[in-house]
Amino acid sequence: MPGSAEDWLTKAETRIGGVAIGPQIREVGRVESIGDGVAMISGLASARLDELLHFAGGQAGFVQTLDRDRIGCVLLDDAEAVEAGEAVTGTGEVVRVPVGPGLLGRVVDPLGRPLDGGAPIVAERFDPIERAAPGIIERDLVVEPVQTGILVIDAMFALGRGQRELILGDRATGKTAIAVDTMINQRSSDMVCIYVAIGQKSSSVARIIDQVRRHGAPERSIFVVASPASAPGLQWIAPFAGFTIAEYFRDKGGHALVVLDDLTKHAATHREIALLTGQPPGREAYPGDVFFLHSRLLERAARLSPEKGGGTLTALPIAETDAGNVSAYIPTNLISITDGQIILDARLFAEGHKPAVDVGTSVSRVGGKTQAKALRQTTGTMRLDYAQFLELEMFTRFGEQPEPRVKARIERGRRMRELLSQPQFQPLRMVDQVALALALDEGLFDPLALAEVASIRSALSAWLDSEAADIVSGVEANGTLDDETRATLLAVLRRLIENRAGGRAS
Repeated sequence: MPGSAEDWLTKAETRIGGVAIGPQIREVGRVESIGDGVAMISGLASARLDELLHFAGGQAGFVQTLDRDRIGCVLLDDAEAVEAGEAVTGTGEVVRVPVGPGLLGRVVDPLGRPLDGGAPIVAERFDPIERAAPGIIERDLVVEPVQTGILVIDAMFALGRGQRELILGDRATGKTAIAVDTMINQRSSDMVCIYVAIGQKSSSVARIIDQVRRHGAPERSIFVVASPASAPGLQWIAPFAGFTIAEYFRDKGGHALVVLDDLTKHAATHREIALLTGQPPGREAYPGDVFFLHSRLLERAARLSPEKGGGTLTALPIAETDAGNVSAYIPTNLISITDGQIILDARLFAEGHKPAVDVGTSVSRVGGKTQAKALRQTTGTMRLDYAQFLELEMFTRFGEQPEPRVKARIERGRRMRELLSQPQFQPLRMVDQVALALALDEGLFDPLALAEVASIRSALSAWLDSEAADIVSGVEANGTLDDETRATLLAVLRRLIENRAGGRAS
């Protein structure tokens, strides 16, 4: 080991109340090399994995690798101020993040430092970013829904509180838009939303924050931002910090939603750090433990048992594909970890069908059990009907005239597709979704032009509030639709369609 014993052992005589209690030994290491946010350090023989280290210049980092004669430390601050030969000391602690109500409405970095120009965060306590996932005995069945406000998802791939649903698609196909709309729709729920930006452009993150503040409930939202200019260590810990912040609310018996945008960039950061610290690469040049990295992260999403408070933590991780290849290394890893995936199709997006959800390959393995009874009654065959319509429409492209029965199914399918193409920042209440699905199933949209379908959808919410307030409150509260309510709702829908058709005729 380079240097004398005095370079790494410092004796300090500590006094308590003026009484000397004898010398103490403090281990001091030295930076051997520094580059790309990773420091190789010698002299800290007692350092442990994930231990927080302090540099003489005030920077901090955590231990990522342990070798025989040196350790690899990932910095959490700017590496430019760290020089070779600089002293480093261990803390015996792990990386912690502030948690508590003081974070609500704030924009912070993964260490809880404010990025919005506001006052310092008032934390209830500091929790480690790495925490064990709840055990099987501590969990309960996922039975409560997460209403996204997006008809194609709530009707066909319903999500449950405590579920992990992957959002997968090519670049610029609307993945983040689905997550943001889900956050905005929680303005009428009791869920706390945590958006974690990992390596996303600052302009994009600023736009998302502004959208949530304008359309959602910012007082129940937290934004954890690790920009591309941040230290690799901050980008690496960002999703873990987001989960720790969310677990505070879950463990209090509340409900939290975490959006991870996105884990593809997180995997790339992990690969960069792993190669810089000398970890062996695995299949397709990724370190072999990237699967364990994401699995131990996403396993923390759960619904707790009543004995543990009954809180829930729902995760919406986002991942990017290349040319729709869902069989690539990172997508397949995440698909095997999560409870379903919403897959977006670049072709549908280019054709203007937004959200561009591929109903043939998307799936929710849990949420169907959580879907409200009224929604399940009215949308039970929607996915099958839509898939059959797509097949029939494809055959008609060859130029043959279909028989009247097939033509009628195709026309209804086109109106279904028009309903499923939903503008952003316009989430639908559950009763609105039930009404639209009921009108579609009863053929109320069949005589209308496609453009009129979108017009009816935009006017529906206000019409129901004015003409059927009792039905709105009843369906939203109970999630059920009996025969009497169904008949009354159909009558209200017919009046809406006749009213708008009569207004155009006059």
